[in-house]
Amino acid sequence: MTTRVLVIAGVATGVGKTSITLGLLEALGRRGLRVQAFKVGPDFIDPGLHALATGHPSYNLDGWMCGREAVLASVARHARGADLAVVEGVMGCFDGIDGTGEEGSTAEIAKWLHAPVVLVVDAWTSARSAAAVVRGFEGFDPELSLAGVIVNRVGGEGHGRMVLDAIAATCRATPLGAIARDETLALPERHLGLVTAAEGVLDTAKLRRLGDAVDRSVDLDRLLLLAREMEAFAESGWGRPESECRSERYLAAPSRLVRIGVARDAAFQFYYAENLDLLREAGAELHFWSPLGDHELPDVDGLYFGGGYPELHARRLAENAVIKKAVRRFTEAGRPVYAECGGLMYLAETLEDADGVAHPMVGVLPAAVRMRPRRMALGYTEVALTSDTPIGPAGAVARGHEFHYSTLDPVPDDVERVYRIAGRGATARAEGYRVGRTLMSYVHLHFASNPELPRAFVRACAGSAP
Repeated sequence: MTTRVLVIAGVATGVGKTSITLGLLEALGRRGLRVQAFKVGPDFIDPGLHALATGHPSYNLDGWMCGREAVLASVARHARGADLAVVEGVMGCFDGIDGTGEEGSTAEIAKWLHAPVVLVVDAWTSARSAAAVVRGFEGFDPELSLAGVIVNRVGGEGHGRMVLDAIAATCRATPLGAIARDETLALPERHLGLVTAAEGVLDTAKLRRLGDAVDRSVDLDRLLLLAREMEAFAESGWGRPESECRSERYLAAPSRLVRIGVARDAAFQFYYAENLDLLREAGAELHFWSPLGDHELPDVDGLYFGGGYPELHARRLAENAVIKKAVRRFTEAGRPVYAECGGLMYLAETLEDADGVAHPMVGVLPAAVRMRPRRMALGYTEVALTSDTPIGPAGAVARGHEFHYSTLDPVPDDVERVYRIAGRGATARAEGYRVGRTLMSYVHLHFASNPELPRAFVRACAGSAP
């Protein structure tokens, strides 16, 4: 079976890439096509929305965190058997980690995949000038295959026709259609981006309307003709070379079935699908549970807390005293716990919400987390382990990103720091707080950057490593 591939890129953030991608996934699915979605960059929200549209997980493709071989392997593995792989870009097509190169950009991924790009242009405040923007994108990088254009938020049929005619007359890319401005199709946003799939933002009715808009306004037959047959990329090739730091006691297969409890509800939902897959491949059986609604922990060997919006649910989290006590006892029993960002906030002493109300949390990390004043931390990070941890030995290296508005009060000096974090353009600092066998950090690690980490965590949960 032949799988074809297409990248949906934007002129900039906010032009409607996600809405159009979701509409495409819905409209193509109606045609009986099996579509596999991917998302460029360190994003948790868009893949969750993709999964609602397609019925199966969407995977992140990140050149900086994971490297070329891991990106190509992910596409080869997860697109196998699909009719079409649709890759939604990040920010503007050429936007990456700095202003001088393409690393971390949609363009980088498209070129690695040799995939044609469909550019989304917001034409609400322009007409013929939109064609000049497309011409600029065509000429900026001749190695990029800019194959088609979808014009978004036009004021009406006449406006849309004017823009499409201008593109057809002056650009090489194929004009595929113009979608009228309709605020009912917009996806709501908040401080960390779009509202998440778990909160019902993309119900059946809205997905149907998005699909209708694309079906009505975009020439899907021409779009499918632009998609290119995907090359036979190798399905192996994990991790960056500098990430390797092998230790037999971490990497040996677990001696028994390992059960890991993964916190997943409206407060905790930021997990890379690849992270969960790699834990399973390492021998873990994953059990999903809710710190918001459950009153007992599942019978597991270790706990994994991802990120999310605990600050929006702080009162309910605080009121569920039974589960907080169970988590605290789990950590005090010396069983492995790995917590990222929102997970760190939940395991802290208190979580102060945006109104200044402090809610008692689990209390493993003896410090408070505050949402005031709002300070955004955003950026890629490389993490070197400085001590043995539940996710790997001293010397192991992995990559991830930070994205949060909360701040952590000073942590007492007697709490061990086991990360050395190097952010781009920033002084390296100590982070990664270990209390017993509980590891807490603001960094979201992508396990594909170093697949030894999930193996190490599974091994730790089996009782054979720190």
